[in-house]
Amino acid sequence: MTPTMAASCSLVCCEEERESDKAVIVRFSNGNVRNADELDFTMYKSADENNPRKKSRRILVSETDRLCYVGNNFGAGSLKCNNLCKYYVGVLNKQTMQMEVHNAQLFNMLPVVPGEKTESAKPQDTPQTYRDKVDLLIEAFGTNKQKRALSSRKLNQVGSDTLHQAVAKAASSVIDQKGLEALQQEVAETESQADLSLHLPPCHADADKPENVYLFDDILSPVDFDALEEAGSNLAALTPEQLQKMRDDGGCLSVVKHLENMPAAGEARDKITRCAFYLSLLLKLARQRNVTRKFWQDESCPRILQNKLFKTFTVETFNNGRLQNMVSASMRAKLASYSLALLLHMGHMTADLTLLHRDLGITEARMADIAKSMGLTLVRPARGKSKDAEPREEHKQASLVLPLVKYDQFMERKKRKKMH
Repeated sequence: MTPTMAASCSLVCCEEERESDKAVIVRFSNGNVRNADELDFTMYKSADENNPRKKSRRILVSETDRLCYVGNNFGAGSLKCNNLCKYYVGVLNKQTMQMEVHNAQLFNMLPVVPGEKTESAKPQDTPQTYRDKVDLLIEAFGTNKQKRALSSRKLNQVGSDTLHQAVAKAASSVIDQKGLEALQQEVAETESQADLSLHLPPCHADADKPENVYLFDDILSPVDFDALEEAGSNLAALTPEQLQKMRDDGGCLSVVKHLENMPAAGEARDKITRCAFYLSLLLKLARQRNVTRKFWQDESCPRILQNKLFKTFTVETFNNGRLQNMVSASMRAKLASYSLALLLHMGHMTADLTLLHRDLGITEARMADIAKSMGLTLVRPARGKSKDAEPREEHKQASLVLPLVKYDQFMERKKRKKMH
């Protein structure tokens, strides 16, 4: 008798396997299939290939003469074991006698009756709080007094919810009428009422010299000062006619005043011209609302100063899905304080507040409050007349004198008249 030997086979692992090469293992929920060869299977995949959560979704449909089965690998009806385990299936090639090992995923096939609507997944019951449980006990077994108190509390809660809805509706209507930009401006104006000390240059009140109270390097660093060499030389080359044109245009009068009275030559002249250009940037920035890169190109501002001014004197806001740099009221106050400190160094610790508040576009009272918060001494010249017997315009001056002046904000307020 000759013994028979079983045919041998070898295993082959599919290392670089595509999504279409994965094997599918199905399980029918209502029993075993007698004639598996008569089943027609169709696989559907998600059309959203960009979404990493949806691109792997599959739906498997099997149709028979009597019933239709549907299974998927996502949702409530999917098998959770696909996420916890990894399955492999071996497929024997009888010609080469090699068994290929493929990744596999399981599908739970559920019968679908034509015309029957699938029930939507019911949301899970929210857990009841201790208050809800007590309320249920009061409704079932409470006394009349407790029931009246419970009813009153629920009515108040309904009234509170109605009030919140009314407030939300009113807020949405205000946003639609005024617009987001106007509301942002109002918020910025409210910010300006905050403490001005948050927007002042670094102050060294214990300094022995006036010029060391607000250091020049804190306002204009040496690196920024060197970057202004070309811009300062351009201002120094302006003719008297060009300066007169700048004065007639009504912009940057503080800059024009220092350019007309700057030293003839030397380091002092170079310092005045560079500071004048930086001051003109601060004054023009204070009159802007939304600042873009185009603004700095028009002013021929060095890139290093662009980044500094963006970071120091603007706030970032979102508007219509875009990031914008806005000059809020608080930033405008900060620009005023830095401009005033720079003018003190340019004018031997004295600055013209009248010209400055006109250049900044703020009120004289606001400019005076900023000067007082910096501890400056305010001086208004005595009234007089010019040679032509016409009233001479008074310019309020601010000087830095040691020790710094401490103003009492309560004494500055005007007393209200009593009503009789």
